Amino acid sequence: MTDLSGKLALVVGVANKRSISWAIAQALAKSGARLALTYPSARLEENVRELAATLDNPLVLPCDVSNDDQIAELGRSLDKEFGGLDVFVHGAAFAKSDDLAAPFSQTSREGFRLALDVSAYSFIALAREVRPLMQKRGGGSMLTLTYLGSERVFKNYNVMGVAKAALESSVRYLAAELGAENIRVNAISAGPIKTLAAMGISGFSSILSHYRERAPLQKNTELAEVADAALFLLSPAGRGVTAEILMVDAGFSVMGF
Repeated sequence: MTDLSGKLALVVGVANKRSISWAIAQALAKSGARLALTYPSARLEENVRELAATLDNPLVLPCDVSNDDQIAELGRSLDKEFGGLDVFVHGAAFAKSDDLAAPFSQTSREGFRLALDVSAYSFIALAREVRPLMQKRGGGSMLTLTYLGSERVFKNYNVMGVAKAALESSVRYLAAELGAENIRVNAISAGPIKTLAAMGISGFSSILSHYRERAPLQKNTELAEVADAALFLLSPAGRGVTAEILMVDAGFSVMGF
C-alpha cells in the first residue's frame, strides 16, 4: 500500500542530508516515486544537487518560496516535465535568529512577517500552484512539517511557534477545500531532531534530553521514523486520512507531569 511506482512527487525544503525533507524524499524515491527537489538560493543549490545525484533522475528546480514569480515558474516547469503531480511535501521554514533569541514580545514586525510568510503562507501558495497538477492526476496528497511549539511554549522557539500554529490551521482549511477533488492535506509534528535549523535554537541539547526522559518510548525521534510516517500519509495506505496533525514524537505530547 506504500508502493508509489509511477507517482510524481515534489519535495520543498531540502537543505542538507540531515533535513527532514531529505529523509522523506529518500523514502519516496525508494517507494518508486519520481522526484522533483527545489533549492531556495544559489548558496544551497550545490547541496541539493549533490543529494539529488544519489536518486534516480530527479528534477532539481529553483524556488524561493517567498517569491510568487518563482513559485509560478516552478508550477510551469513541473507541468512541462511531469505533466501532473501526485505528492507535494512542504518543509520550508525560517525565522530570524534575533527573533528566536529575544523575548517574544520583542519580535520585530519584519521578523514576524518573514516567519509567517516563509513558514506558513508558502504552503498555501505552493498548494495553490500544484492543485491543478494534482487535478490532472485525479487527486493527490500534500504534507507539511510542524512542531509542538504551535500549541505549547518552548523557550527560544517564539515566533516560529506562532508560524507553526498558522501552518496547522492552514492544513485544516486546505483539507476542507480540496477534499472534494480527492486531494488530501496533512501535517507531521515530529519530536526534536538534530537538523541544521534546530541546532540554531539556543538550548536545543537540553530539549533533546528532556524528551528522552519524558517520552513514553524514552527515546528521541529519528529521521527514518518521520519519513516512514510521511510515506504512510502520502501513499494509498493513508487514503482515508486528511486534515490531521500526526504526532511522531515517541509519545511526548501526551505527557503531563
